[in-house]
Formats: sequence, structure tokens, C-alpha cells
Amino acid sequence: MGRVTTRRRVHHVTAAEAVARPDTLVVEEPLEIRVNGAPVTVTMRTPGSDVELTQGFLLTEGVIARREDIASVRYCRGAGDDGANSYNVLDVTLAPSVPPPAVDPTRNFYTTSSCGVCGKASLDAVRLISRHAPGDDPSTVDVETLSALPDKLREAQKVFAATGGLHGAALFDSDGTALVVREDIGRHNAVDKVIGWALEQQRIPSTGTVLLVSGRASFELTQKAVMAGIPILAAVSAPSSLAVDLAGQSGVTLVAFLRGESMNVYSRPDRVTG
Repeated sequence: MGRVTTRRRVHHVTAAEAVARPDTLVVEEPLEIRVNGAPVTVTMRTPGSDVELTQGFLLTEGVIARREDIASVRYCRGAGDDGANSYNVLDVTLAPSVPPPAVDPTRNFYTTSSCGVCGKASLDAVRLISRHAPGDDPSTVDVETLSALPDKLREAQKVFAATGGLHGAALFDSDGTALVVREDIGRHNAVDKVIGWALEQQRIPSTGTVLLVSGRASFELTQKAVMAGIPILAAVSAPSSLAVDLAGQSGVTLVAFLRGESMNVYSRPDRVTG
């Protein structure tokens, strides 16, 4: 499997001196996801938890709805230039009853570490294909519990502590118990890894949970929460307008600017108790 970090030499410059020293960097490599042997997407990711990432991606894109929809997942042998396994191509075989995705060449199904799907048409599509929208989830979380979550996420981000270059995502129970934490160079990849873990654990829909992300609350991250049936999405930074629209229409509680004891609740504030 690929390494998560690597070392490079850097010239550290201050007003007083310039010193050459080694620096620890996050590894970024492409992962091609294939379904039934056909390429579906390529994402730039940090190696590790690739099966979770792939399963989370397929769930949040509406290709699968449960773990039983996947017959097998394997790395493709001979994917490297020298015939060795590069661990950068993953092929998913769907169960016979599951139709393969129709790849639309006009749609941006090629993703990078900073971009997912977007747009009003995608918002309508999420409402149509989501099988786990959490509008009826009665879960609540108190302000004190929410306020403590960013510190819990940061403490669990071991690679971020060494590099400063990774996004983090975590799934918590409504009492603040951490269920899973994942890191990745791409924020949507980190969330896919978390959701892929939930799929493996038969926790889809993820009722009674809080998804915390280390950056902003974008449309694509809200989309993923909706598709996984996560009732509460919290972010330490700002939300986008489409994220707020989708959260409100899908019954997700969207919390942003979660910093200390301060936060903004943009939708379904009834789930946040004092």
C-alpha cells in the first residue's frame, strides 16, 4: 500500500537565516475507481482506506444503497508502468441485481481534491435519488457536546499534526462519542472514507450521528450527509448557499462556524438543544 507521508528537503527562510532541512509532506496520488471493469472516476487522494473511500463515493453518488450491493472490491494487478501493482486502481464488482452507473461524459464525474459535483441540477438529483434523507430523524445534540467535537477531531488527526496538510472528517454519536475519524488531502474524500466505514459497519442510514468536517460546509459534503442519512452536519468554517438550501430541503441540521461555544445553525435548529 502507498505511504501517507513522505520527506522532502526545504529551505526554511526567516529574516535572520536560511536553513536547509527535511520536511514531512502529505502524499497525494490518483485513485481510479472502476465499476465492473469500466472506469468511473479518478480522484486525487491520500493513500489509505481506499475501499472505504470507494464505497462511500458509490453510496453518495447513488450507485449503491447498502453493502450487499457490492460483490467484491479489489486492486487491479499490473496497474503500474512496470507491471507491478500500484494500488492506485480499484475495481468494484456490483451484485448482479445492481445496475452499473451510466457515465455521462458531459457531467463532471472526474473529481479532484478540491471539487465534487455542484449546481442546481445536482441539488434536484440528490432529492430524487436519496433513499436515506434524515428529515424524520428525531436525534438531538446539546450545545456543549457540539462545542467539544472540533478538539476531539483535531486530537485524532495524527497525520495532520505531522504535516498540517490534511482535511479531517469524523462521525460521532449524538453523545459525542467518536465512531470513526479519517484524514485525506481532499475534504470530500475524507467524508467518503467515513461513510464507507459506516457502510461496512451496517450503519447506513447513519441515524443518531453527527458528521464533523474540518473545513467549510460545501454542497458536495451536504449531499454526502443526505445520501448517508446523517441528521447533523457540523463544520468549523462557513457554509455555502447551496449547502444551506440542500440541508433545509433534506432535513439535515447544518451547523457551521463551530468554534468554541459559538456556532451558527442554518437548518433544523430543533436538533440543537441548550
